[in-house]
Amino acid sequence: MMKRMHIHIAVNNMADSIGFYSTIFDLKPTVEREDYAKWEVTEPAVNFAISNRGHASGINHLGIQVESESELKETADRLQKAEITSSAQQGASCCYAHSNKHWAMDPQGVAWESFHTLSESPVFGEDTQSHNADESSACCIPLSQSDSDDEDVACCLPNENDATHCCA
Repeated sequence: MMKRMHIHIAVNNMADSIGFYSTIFDLKPTVEREDYAKWEVTEPAVNFAISNRGHASGINHLGIQVESESELKETADRLQKAEITSSAQQGASCCYAHSNKHWAMDPQGVAWESFHTLSESPVFGEDTQSHNADESSACCIPLSQSDSDDEDVACCLPNENDATHCCA
């Protein structure tokens, strides 16, 4: 089994970014949509994704892709032992995939996702649309960032108050 680092970056221009990252990786995307692209790179082992779904440019989230439910459970167990606020998702539909996931936030506020992909999905995020009326949102992170009523907040992130639902 192989674990793979996951990096998801929000970009302004998909075509320019796909060209840039395809050159960097010397590889075409393994998944390419109008609003999303993903490279499953072997060397270095990384699941690298970009999207332009409502976020400011920059890191959307980081994570670890695992190949089995037992590896995902190991991650969840470590988070529980460390008493880190986290959230589990079973059968989540996000980023054109159905996955089981665990989310946590690092001390700087960067969201971390551990996930086991179960299958592909024809849409960016059914879960996103069910929690957020804005279909352009990239909210795949089911953890609240703040108690803000600001409708411009594009995505939910973890906090100590709510680690179970999207804030929209």
